Amino acid sequence: MLIRPRWHRHLLSYLPIFLAALLLAGCATTGPASLAEVRQFADASARLGGYAELSKRYRDTYEREQPYLSPAADRIARENDARRKAVYDDFVSIQKSLVLYMQTLSVLAGDGRYDLSPQLDDLGNGLKANAESGLQQRHIVAYTGLTRLLTRVIASGYQNRSVETMVRDGDTDVQVLLDAMIALTRLYAKTNENEKKTILGIFDVEIPFSTKNSDRMLVTLAKVHYLSKSTEYKLIDKRYALALQGLSKVAQGHQKMRENLHQLSGEEMRKLLAAYGRDLIALRDALSD
Repeated sequence: MLIRPRWHRHLLSYLPIFLAALLLAGCATTGPASLAEVRQFADASARLGGYAELSKRYRDTYEREQPYLSPAADRIARENDARRKAVYDDFVSIQKSLVLYMQTLSVLAGDGRYDLSPQLDDLGNGLKANAESGLQQRHIVAYTGLTRLLTRVIASGYQNRSVETMVRDGDTDVQVLLDAMIALTRLYAKTNENEKKTILGIFDVEIPFSTKNSDRMLVTLAKVHYLSKSTEYKLIDKRYALALQGLSKVAQGHQKMRENLHQLSGEEMRKLLAAYGRDLIALRDALSD
């Protein structure tokens, strides 16, 4: 008969507890890890970039146009400048709310808890409807709804809140605000196209008529300047296209999460979100060039 040492029997008595602890540890690891792709997608969405820069460029259109304008055109341009500056803060506030939403989603999908309350103070006091810019009442309602959701979640320290409930409660407002950002980016692109036609058009008209020998140096400098401005506009046109692609990717990725709330940890959704995350990182890198 095999007699086990007393210490051995004592150790065996703790084996069920030890196994249970391992099981619980495994579950704890599996939970956050299974949402790693959600976190990566949210982080990539928050850091996409492009929109803030293009919003500022839109605001500062007059500064670039002014040296090329006639007195009559300058009066109209100054009126447009005042209107653009009046709506600029609202345009940027939309982006800030969505960035904070994605940051909050990333926190919920991760292990840590970070205080994002300082960003709440930076959201502003709300939007104003503006027919010329395209901001409508539905955008104002969506902005108000999303900021209230963020205030509740962040102020509560993320208590009783999961990725699933955050996506479920936020998707409608997120989609409306992303739609607004896409529409505004198209407005920026259209404004830039008008600016390009105004500035380059002057050279297209004036250079062919400058045929005197005394104008040769001036014409040469004008041609160099024309090429520089033409290259600038080609590069910025590419940035509008990249920004629109990125915003569309964010909207599609979030919609997929809303449609698959209870399968976020599934292999198919993880692969899909990982692909969206990679695409957004690639777009962000292209926008950084």
